[in-house]
Amino acid sequence: MTEMPPQIFDMEQLARNRNRAAENFEAFAFLKQAAVERLEDKLMLVRRSFSDVLDVGCHSGQVAQMLRASGKLTSSHSLLQTDISPRFCDIAGRRAPAMVSPAETLPVEPASYDAVVSALFLHWVNDVPGLLTQMRLALRPDGLLLVCLFGGRTLNELRQCLAEAETEVSGGMSGRCAPMADIRDIGGLLQRAGLALPVADADLITVTYPNMFRLMADLKGMGEQNALFGKEQHMARRDIFLRAAELYQERFSTADGQIKASFELITLTGWAPHASQQKPLARGSATHSLLEAFEIEQNDPQKPDQESD
Repeated sequence: MTEMPPQIFDMEQLARNRNRAAENFEAFAFLKQAAVERLEDKLMLVRRSFSDVLDVGCHSGQVAQMLRASGKLTSSHSLLQTDISPRFCDIAGRRAPAMVSPAETLPVEPASYDAVVSALFLHWVNDVPGLLTQMRLALRPDGLLLVCLFGGRTLNELRQCLAEAETEVSGGMSGRCAPMADIRDIGGLLQRAGLALPVADADLITVTYPNMFRLMADLKGMGEQNALFGKEQHMARRDIFLRAAELYQERFSTADGQIKASFELITLTGWAPHASQQKPLARGSATHSLLEAFEIEQNDPQKPDQESD
């Protein structure tokens, strides 16, 4: 029997959050755009064009806009966008075909795409290994996977302050910030999903705000507010947030009185296996040791002696 992954996130709440954010998302899309730019950087290193592309978690169509402008799509390309939010699909559909899809199920045929792309969605998925595997299965041989998601260092300042404030005020803690994966963990999931030539990179972006409440308003505008499964349904005590804001200002403020918020963007690249791809040498197949190479370098007669001071 296949073990079900733990249900950390409430998909119905996530869809509601994204629906509410959809109408004014462009005003809060700066991190989405940062993720799209990182995907574009990776895409421009690939010396080929793509005819069939799937965008998972499309928001209002920023990835589609980038792909259309990149020159990496064939003249007769097919581009499909999916999102858990019907409202986001309505808006994204103005740029390319879009359809509502469950967060953890890809409604596509196997081997039907030569590229699968996703920007700032996979950190909300309960079964990340399962979805990555579905993405790999949706790819044709030698198809490209490009994903950018929030990593474990995201909002570490907010997490610390909320946890300490709630412990101090009410004597306990409840889930208020979504857990996010470390790059070492998420990078290994590419191989687990059966993807070849896996690469994982991370960038840490620091954004400043006047106070913690402006940060939380931005998160709501992005559709990134709390969607933890089984979260408390009643409003949190006001004094907890006031105390958290005080702690935030004390510990993470800049010289001009702003507060700092960290967002880690992890970018993943992988390929559906194909016979033409480079493969690592078999273990033990090397013909020279590192020690030998080092000795050759040290004894190279063409190398001038270094002068001592």
